[in-house]
Formats: sequence, C-alpha cells, structure tokens
Amino acid sequence: MLTATDRYLARLIAVPMLGTLIIAAMLLVLDKMLSLFDFVAAEGGPVSVVWRMLANMLPEYLSLGIPIGLMLGILLAFRKLALSSELDVMRGVGLSYGRLLRVPYMFAIGLALINLAIVGFVQPLSRHAYEALRFELRSGALGASIKVGEFTNLGKRLTLRIERSLDEGRNLQGIFVRAQGQKGQSVAVTAAQGTFLATDDPDTIIFRLRNGVLVHEAPSYKTPRILSFSSHDLPIDLPQIESFRGRDVDREQTIIELVKTGNDPKTPTKLRNEVWANFHFRIAEVAMMLLLPLAALAFAIPPKRSTSALGVFLSIVFIVTYHKINQYGESVGGLGKIDPFLALWVPFVAVAALILWMYHVIAHRPGGQPIGALEFAFAKLGKQIGRLVRRRKKDNDVAEAPA
Repeated sequence: MLTATDRYLARLIAVPMLGTLIIAAMLLVLDKMLSLFDFVAAEGGPVSVVWRMLANMLPEYLSLGIPIGLMLGILLAFRKLALSSELDVMRGVGLSYGRLLRVPYMFAIGLALINLAIVGFVQPLSRHAYEALRFELRSGALGASIKVGEFTNLGKRLTLRIERSLDEGRNLQGIFVRAQGQKGQSVAVTAAQGTFLATDDPDTIIFRLRNGVLVHEAPSYKTPRILSFSSHDLPIDLPQIESFRGRDVDREQTIIELVKTGNDPKTPTKLRNEVWANFHFRIAEVAMMLLLPLAALAFAIPPKRSTSALGVFLSIVFIVTYHKINQYGESVGGLGKIDPFLALWVPFVAVAALILWMYHVIAHRPGGQPIGALEFAFAKLGKQIGRLVRRRKKDNDVAEAPA
C-alpha cells in the first residue's frame, strides 16, 4: 500500500517525466515534419499523408523518449528533494534509498513493459507502414497531383502538360497531351479546358477535353489528320504500380518473429547475425530502463551547499551515449565481426556495473558523491572562466575610459 510519502514522490516524478516525454516527442515530430512536407510537396502528394507518416513515426520517437523521460522525471524529483533538504528529513526518519526507490521502480517497470510492447510489436509494423507510404508517394499510388506548368509522363507513352488548375484540380486549363501508339501512331491534342473522369475500370480514366484541336499521325497517313472539337474523350491507361515489398526480416519483424527466424536452420548465417543483433538490441534497450532509477538517483543529488545542475547534463549524455553504443554493437554484431549476444550484453554489463557502483557510493558511503570529482572540476573551471570574463570586462572598461 502506498504511503503519503510514496504518493508525494509519485507526483514529483510524474510531472517532469510527462513534460519531458511530450517535449521530446514534439521536438522530434517538428523536426521530421519539415522534411516530410518538403518530400510530399516534391512528390506532388496530398498534404494529409504527412500526418499519416508522422503517426507511423511516433512509436519510434516514444521508444527513445520514454527512457529519457523516466530518467529526468526521477532525477528532477530527487534533485528537488535534495535542494530543499526534504531528502535529509526522509533519511533522518529512517527511509533508506532502497525504500525511496519503490515508487520510481513502479514507474520504471510499467514504462519498461510499455516500451517492450512498442519496440517489440508496434514499432516494426509502423516502420513498415511508413516505408509503404513513402513508396506509394514515389510511385503515384496516393494520387500524386500533376504539376502545373511541367511536362508529366503518365506511363511510357503519354505526356501531359497543364497550364492552370482550378477548383482543386476539377477544372484544368491550357492542356497539351501527346500519346504514342505501339505501331508508330501518335496523337497530339491541345485544348482550352479538361477534366479527369473515373470509369468502371480502375486501370483506365477518361480525360474529357473541350474546345481544342487533335492531330493524328500514323505511318500510313500521307499528311497528319487534324480535327477541331468542342468535346472529346481521351481514354488514358494508368501505369501499373508495383506492389510494395513485404516486411524486412530484421527491423520490421516483431520479437517473436525474430526468434523464429533466428532459430530457423534454413536462415543464412549473415541474416541470422542481423536478426539476433536486432533482437538483443531491443531487449538490451528495455532492460537498461530497470537500472535508470539507480542512475537517476546518483546523478540527482549535488554536493552539500551546491545547486550545480551538472548531474542533469551528465544524465542526458549518459543515456544518449549508451544508446549510441548499442547501435554500434548492433551494427558490429549484424556484420558477424562479434557475436551479437556479446556485442550488446557486454556493454550492458559494463554500464550496469558502473550504475551499481554509483548507487553504492551515494547510498552506502557517508557523504558519498559518485560525480563529486566532476563537480569539483567543473566548479573550478567555472571560476576560471568567470575570472577571465571579469578581467576582460575590466580591460575593456579601462580602454574605453576617456583620457
């Protein structure tokens, strides 16, 4: 049963954790949104596809943001307790660090299970859906618009140019069309207006042209045949769109599928290494979340009579560096240079040993400060920089003083 202290800790952790998670996700989404708008605009696709692509990117962003949010949520909560001396009071009434970590570990276990579901099942499917949308944009399957003022090829035998587009493409003006037949025949059409119309055949559309001229040429014709018309229907065979590939064997498979592929004796050695490297990468990332409460506590508590925020900075560097080490281990393990298990779990054991040492120092050594040396070095460096700034300012004031 949760005590009043546990509920108080839960509130202190939840607010910065959720805030950090939302801000991190928003920053990643905004950064990706700009590139997606440029990509969709260049491919001539509908704007609505941007939101679908961003939705498929959210699981990947959450898998990165959840560990950072957990780390900073716990760290900022204990930092607030330490700076306000509430942590000393709690320790004075008999609450050990192990007891105080009960609530942080509730958050850590719950978020680790959520992250396991994301990286293990949701993210592979959303990654494949994202790549499918990119493919459909490039192939035109999403109804990419014809660019006004440019020649557009619809298949290998049809060229189209539109001068103006009104009413969201329902009224096209200044039209030029050239269609090439298989037997050397060709048709060139200019028209004042035109409209695309759907037919019962999904592979064919009708381009209804109005007030134009048609020029028909063929090898058997001595001179081209010219026809003026007030209305003419030109059937257009849509190009065949290649179907999108299936899911990749490693990054776009769930962890259950990865295990089945890795244990299949028919799987080639290179592919098996890639599969197991990706599997261990996902599990190691989730397993590290169970050690983040210990790391957050060690980074959170500054030295006595100090309000240094060095621990906050180091915690972010720590978690990002571990993520990059895991990515490197996955790539090396996938190439077969090192066994995928060793490539991912040896760094995990080394980082876990470092975290456990830091926690032992802060929790079981009186006055222990695992980052105390760094705090002292940065404090000294800050004083030196401050002294140089003051000296530079004083020299400038002397130089600018009137003679």
